[in-house]
Amino acid sequence: MSDETGATKKTESGPFVHLCENPDCKAWGGFGFAHGSATPNWYCFEHRIEWPPAKKS
Repeated sequence: MSDETGATKKTESGPFVHLCENPDCKAWGGFGFAHGSATPNWYCFEHRIEWPPAKKS
């Protein structure tokens, strides 16, 4: 018995596109950060956040 019976082909292919979450920026957000099981936030190189947060001395 085949598992492919009734399977549909994926018509869309390629990388996921995440845009920077900074309101004034439309660049590709290649830096994703999430805490625990939260939804990740995506930022471009210019607006990326430092993760893990830097230790303050």
